[in-house]
Amino acid sequence: MRTLTFGMNLSLDGYIAAPGDDLGWSSPSDELFQWWSDRVGATGLALYGRRLWQTMSSHWPTADQQPGATPAQIEYAHRWRDMPKAVFSSTISAVDGNARLVTGDAVPEITRLKTEDGGPMDIGGATLAAAAMRAGLIDEYAIVTHPVLVGGGTPFFTALDNWVDLDLVETRTFPGGVLLTRYETRR
Repeated sequence: MRTLTFGMNLSLDGYIAAPGDDLGWSSPSDELFQWWSDRVGATGLALYGRRLWQTMSSHWPTADQQPGATPAQIEYAHRWRDMPKAVFSSTISAVDGNARLVTGDAVPEITRLKTEDGGPMDIGGATLAAAAMRAGLIDEYAIVTHPVLVGGGTPFFTALDNWVDLDLVETRTFPGGVLLTRYETRR
């Protein structure tokens, strides 16, 4: 059975994007960028909501060809293009690259994907992750907390009907006071 991880950059007050979808507060250090790149390289299947897909697919398919692209950005772009992706949306009609579009209910499809053989899955996008969280499908949370208060925006966590007990499995500090905490869902 595949594991499903929800991992995102997070402000100290709990948001993955500031008002207006501003992500400027979450610029990674070289070390953190490499950590994210290594996660992409180890991901068997990435699950994207529409908005995150549109953000990522507008940049990474050609990022390695941009003037001034660093070796780390080139590596990330290659890893991102190679990583299989499923994009969940009812409002777009097609995706490209190494992605397939899922237009139906996300929860049954994610449940089915978890039973397949293959490497670990990552889920991204607040709305999609919230549906998986409410359904109890997330096995791990990788929270990369930045020392900034943004005051509002898109929250990392959704409202839940029941508590979810977690076990801390890793902590790591990155430059700039950024803190990784990884938790596994206690089953």
